[in-house]
Amino acid sequence: MADPQGFMKFEREEPKKRPREERVHDWHEVYAYSSSEERNKKVRTQATRCMDCGIPFCHSGSSGCPLGNLIPEWNDLVRQGHWAAASDRLHATNNFPEFTGKLCPAPCEAGCVLSISPMSGGPVAIKQVEATIADQSWEMGVVEPQAAEVSSGQRVAIVGSGPAGLAAAQQLTRAGHEVTVFERDDRLGGLLRYGIPEFKMEKKHLDRRLAQLRKEGTQFVTGCEVGVDLTVEELRARYDAVVLAVGALRGRDDTTTPGRELAGIHLAMEHLVQSNKQCEGDGPPEIDAKGKHVIVIGGGDTGADCYGTATRQGALSVTQLDQYPMPPATRDDDISPWPTWPYVLRTYPAHDEGGERVFGVAVKRFVGDDEGHVRAIELQKVRVSRDDTGRRQVVPVSDEVEEVPADLVLLAIGFEGVEEMRLLDDLGIELTKRGRVSCGADWQTAAPGVFVCGDAHRGASLVVWAIAEGRSVANAVDAYLTGASDLPAPVHPTALPLAVV
Repeated sequence: MADPQGFMKFEREEPKKRPREERVHDWHEVYAYSSSEERNKKVRTQATRCMDCGIPFCHSGSSGCPLGNLIPEWNDLVRQGHWAAASDRLHATNNFPEFTGKLCPAPCEAGCVLSISPMSGGPVAIKQVEATIADQSWEMGVVEPQAAEVSSGQRVAIVGSGPAGLAAAQQLTRAGHEVTVFERDDRLGGLLRYGIPEFKMEKKHLDRRLAQLRKEGTQFVTGCEVGVDLTVEELRARYDAVVLAVGALRGRDDTTTPGRELAGIHLAMEHLVQSNKQCEGDGPPEIDAKGKHVIVIGGGDTGADCYGTATRQGALSVTQLDQYPMPPATRDDDISPWPTWPYVLRTYPAHDEGGERVFGVAVKRFVGDDEGHVRAIELQKVRVSRDDTGRRQVVPVSDEVEEVPADLVLLAIGFEGVEEMRLLDDLGIELTKRGRVSCGADWQTAAPGVFVCGDAHRGASLVVWAIAEGRSVANAVDAYLTGASDLPAPVHPTALPLAVV
């Protein structure tokens, strides 16, 4: 039984960060304790704040964790110091808790009962507890390969090695199927490898999981674009089922602002991929912020990733622009009542490392030099509204224009869906108006025996939703191949994230 008064005894405490002066000069993770003992002691205290409330909204799919993580159970096990048992309960619903513990924005915390009233001291530090269980699990050696005892004789191809594809691969391999994951890049991991900066998640965590999958029997092929290097005819001939986990990597561009054609203006992912490849040892990036005034357009996670990356590359200045006004510091129940995802100001560690954030502004024009390279931007204050049809409108509220130096501009304004690829054309699959691959209630696309999951299905979303969909599509593929499945299916294809959109 949890301590129902734990939240009154202990205050919420954020994980410990390395000193700013130290971390901006390397690519190691921001959060670090001096020892495992110090970390575990503090996290046991944080877990004690969990009340094990009667209705745990934290693991409700509509307001909390789509994986259905058994959060009150492993919180209480951590409180008592039962780390191995906590690891078992956590891994029962989540294949990769170190990914979610480091990268997920934690809708579970927004749904925590302690989020209802500010008087409670804030929600339980669920994300911190989860990450610590994952780290402690590896340190204790309790995470081991789980190879299938019996082979089904069925072969499954998974296209894409991001979190959705890896989750589906692990589940199907453990069910006894022969699984091969195809990745067009030179290394495995998708956005986990090349989209997430090293300072948010060091790739040793990804490599460690990939080693586990290999020992379980999952096979991997890199540098292979399915549909080109491996034709659809060959794919169909070799495999009994196919899972599309190709992501939604078509970046949204700014095609209307004058001066967009100038050199030095790039999509955010172009910058992040190159910087991550540098961390992998592939040499210096072509898009480098060193010695430059950097403008990041877009106020979300990707923008913050560019912000921290530019700082570490030695930018002269970093400015992040957001068209929307600055959100409130605390939840407004009229706008986002508990337990929904709150509309509040989110400050990432990168924002504490220098630079500036500017709200309620938009770029009127990119200004170039005589050589055709961007040298500045013209900013206007704006208001974002909706017209009668619901379409978003960005309207200037003043004629005043401010010129800001800009040697490098990074567009972090979202994604438009799945990239065009020959694979989809040859399978006869058309994208929806929102650039997604649709499916039926069994996760099967318009092409028989071809399934879809993750961002390719729902659009750019959270790592926790990718893993949840990967686990669910594994259940569907297993049932398709064998007639029935005991694999868990945490989400339905029509499930919508009410907490985070």
